Amino acid sequence: MTRSTDLIHHPYQPPSEFDAPQVGVFKASTVIFPNVAAMRTREWLNKSSYTYGLHGTPTTFTLEERLATLEGGTHCILTPSGLAAIAQVDLALLKTGDEVLIPDNAYGPNKALAEGELAHFGISHQFYDAMNPADLAARINERTRLVWMEAAGSVSMEFPDLPALVRACRARGVCCALDNTWGAGLAFNAFDLTSGQGDAPLGVDLTIHALTKYPSGGGDVLMGSIVTRSDALAKTIKLSHMRLGTGVAANDAELVLRALPSLALRYRAQDQAARHLANWCSQQTQFSQVLHPAFHGAPGHAHWQQLCVTPQEPQGLAAGIFSVVVDTRYTTQQIDAFCDALQLFKIGYSWGGPMSLVVPYHLSAARQLATPHLQTGRVVRFCIGLEDVRDLQQDLAQALQHLCL
Repeated sequence: MTRSTDLIHHPYQPPSEFDAPQVGVFKASTVIFPNVAAMRTREWLNKSSYTYGLHGTPTTFTLEERLATLEGGTHCILTPSGLAAIAQVDLALLKTGDEVLIPDNAYGPNKALAEGELAHFGISHQFYDAMNPADLAARINERTRLVWMEAAGSVSMEFPDLPALVRACRARGVCCALDNTWGAGLAFNAFDLTSGQGDAPLGVDLTIHALTKYPSGGGDVLMGSIVTRSDALAKTIKLSHMRLGTGVAANDAELVLRALPSLALRYRAQDQAARHLANWCSQQTQFSQVLHPAFHGAPGHAHWQQLCVTPQEPQGLAAGIFSVVVDTRYTTQQIDAFCDALQLFKIGYSWGGPMSLVVPYHLSAARQLATPHLQTGRVVRFCIGLEDVRDLQQDLAQALQHLCL
């Protein structure tokens, strides 16, 4: 053989007895089969073998198994982003004539997806009040095939009565899916929810998780996951996932795998810092309301307490995120100036990374249902990073001066 051919077909194989803290990174589109019989009989759905890079490698299979364990499920499918995970569930489970129900306080792109692409496909939707299980129950009809849930709600941070919402779905035989990005698989187990009425444990049918946030932890990876305990649901979603051809890069999977061991440490640190700052904000007269599920009086605090406070976690766990409602005496321009004046808090979307973030919101433009539990005013959301909490507090204090100009 010529040297150029030998470089491609070189016979050397490294020894297999190699182990290290981090998982090996396997990059492949083509997967080599030893013979035609193997090509015809290999099965990737149950992770027993490999067929094509898009359908899994040792790297992505390992990440899927670890994420399934984290969330309390048995099957995991990776997607290119958290929103892609939502879209994958919708496209796998819904068809023309079906309806999906979405909480009015859900992640905005989830709602936009229903209003755009799903509507184009002849799939209808309704927005329901996540804090009123009776409203959800009343909206479920013969066309409803999927109900989305969030805990806590996007931006306004309401924590719903998840067991009651799940029971409403179970009563009508409707599949329920939870965006579990906030809980990160740590705050509570979505597949083993306590009913609070002495009933047997119940749980959602599947979760999606924006791995972009806490599992990645660096603000530099886009990835999502879908987790379920149902063999049938897993097969349906995996086959749809195969047909759509969505996959994740091996190097991105490597970054999430490398960050997972520190997930719990980072989550707790950001949780504690967020509680400290939220408590400080509650003492500032510029803010009329602090929205944090772990705080007494916050919307859904009792529901958060029911699921997240346990003998093992007597203080409960919560994501490092909270929002404030700015008093109505301040103008939009003043609120924007406050956000611009922050030096450590950077203006940007997402969360779960090392850098603290801030974004002002005009919630009334994004909500269709009444929100009597929220004070009137503009909302500012803070996503806490890993900076020293004393520095973050000083940053907030100096920026507040711009509200008084």
